[in-house]
Amino acid sequence: MARPAPDIVARVERLLGWTPDTWRPVHGGYTPTARYAVADARHRAFVKISTTGMTAQQINREIAAYAGISGRFVPNVLAADPDPQVPILIIEDLSDAIWPPPWTDTALAQVLDTIAEMHAAPSTLPQGSLLDGREAGWPTVAQNPEPFLALGLVTGAWLDRALPALIAAEQSCVLTGDALTHLDLRSDNLCLTPEGVKLIDWAEACRSSAAVDLGFFLPSLAHEQGPPPETILPDRPDVAAVVSGFFAARAGLPTIPN
Repeated sequence: MARPAPDIVARVERLLGWTPDTWRPVHGGYTPTARYAVADARHRAFVKISTTGMTAQQINREIAAYAGISGRFVPNVLAADPDPQVPILIIEDLSDAIWPPPWTDTALAQVLDTIAEMHAAPSTLPQGSLLDGREAGWPTVAQNPEPFLALGLVTGAWLDRALPALIAAEQSCVLTGDALTHLDLRSDNLCLTPEGVKLIDWAEACRSSAAVDLGFFLPSLAHEQGPPPETILPDRPDVAAVVSGFFAARAGLPTIPN
């Protein structure tokens, strides 16, 4: 990926107050947002630039979120330029941080402590929930089970038997709350620095359920050789049903194009 168009480069330079000598593309994430680590002889920064209508909405939401959160777990925001078409967000460059996996007991303990600290932090963000603007999980699977069954994880007979309990557990879960929640916790959205754990990509943040926020993190942690979810969040079948249903309703669908 080459450096951005000249007009975007000029906007970034105005926001920074200095002229980057290097623009290193940073790959990762699940959207086509343009990401760069920029630097000159004295400064460094991480720049996010939208490339589609969807990524413009996400970056604008993230810019708004940063205005409503604070804490040592929040990266330093160097500059931001909300815009309907091409918003720009610039934060501190965390390239030198430790990005798990692999996970160690110490790193996991730091991350879990930071998540608890975040959940207890005051915030002016609006209340919301994991499923705001999204379909429910297991009820959606019940209406159209074929995409989920096509994954080959379970049989139709098993699904028929399990769905009533799964739907009941999911519907019993309280998604709302007053905790500051990230709602997109996973290893590529967190890193360990000398100042502590930093959480990035706050586009989904709101005040909601701390248990659901933590529960949403745990499957990816287990996939990365971390502990099973039930050892960190025991006795919460309602959260397990919400999280598993969220992915069950989506895993068999076509890839989102942008």
